[in-house]
Amino acid sequence: MKKTLLSLLLLAVTYGYGQELNLPTFTQYLADNPFVISSAYAGIGDNLRIRVNGLTQWVGVKDAPDNQAVYADFRLLDRSGVGLSFYNDKNGNTRQTGARVSFAHHLVLDYYSKQYLSFGISYNFNNFKVDINEFRPPYGDATVDPYVTDNRYTSNNNFDVTALYRNKGFYASFTASNILKKNLDKFDINEPGMLANFQLYSGLIIKGNNFSEFEPSVFVQYFASDGRSSTDLNFKYRKYNRYDDYYWVGASYRFLNDQPGKPLNVGPMLGFSKSKFYFGYSYQITANDMAAYNSGTHMITLGFDFLQAISNCPCTQSPVHD
Repeated sequence: MKKTLLSLLLLAVTYGYGQELNLPTFTQYLADNPFVISSAYAGIGDNLRIRVNGLTQWVGVKDAPDNQAVYADFRLLDRSGVGLSFYNDKNGNTRQTGARVSFAHHLVLDYYSKQYLSFGISYNFNNFKVDINEFRPPYGDATVDPYVTDNRYTSNNNFDVTALYRNKGFYASFTASNILKKNLDKFDINEPGMLANFQLYSGLIIKGNNFSEFEPSVFVQYFASDGRSSTDLNFKYRKYNRYDDYYWVGASYRFLNDQPGKPLNVGPMLGFSKSKFYFGYSYQITANDMAAYNSGTHMITLGFDFLQAISNCPCTQSPVHD
């Protein structure tokens, strides 16, 4: 009975998420790297930033989702930025690999009140594959389905567009991902043809005493294919020293928008930046029926910041920590 329930849960998650060619977004963006979800952040800051991210979901479940990604962005001239990302995602017998190339441009709305507006666009290339090499015969049968004779794969080219507004410590970004429809010829006519998902990320950085900051934020995702949507409620505390090194701690709470009192995931986060080296860790406790079969989701982020010349435009300069 347990095996049957687990199989049904995995099937539901794989059908709902894996076939859309959308990578899972947990708390990668909270590891001081909002470029993960919004290309409009590319080039903001005085460093060339590189982040390496590893995500292991549902530890204890065989063939559970596993993801690795590399993100890099840097400023181009004074008002623009370029970003690159590469990823590898495994979910059971499905594989996704791909890359994203991003460009952002930043504008000053008002110098005195520090209001800035940024626009970004990304080209996405995704390769989706069903690997039959690990297929096993169904229970009670000696052979695999004879109609499954080769690996099934398809490639998808798509685009993201995004906008970001900043006003002192307040920020809000809107992203439309995978705005083009998918080719339906490769798999099944019942699979969703719309890949688009829409994301809103907003928060406020509140200055505290002695080089400290408080940062509440919210992240909302909406999937056009079936109307699913979810919300993350996040909180972070960050503490700096005189050399601009810092540590931070926080927590995140995710729920479906039609079930706000029933969390999908909840867990703590922490990290630090020391001499241009960055480390972040997040642990997510599964709060639905899958909780009985796994010990949670773990995410680690390592980063390196390489110093660039300070921009002549405040729209791309790092914020000053009082």
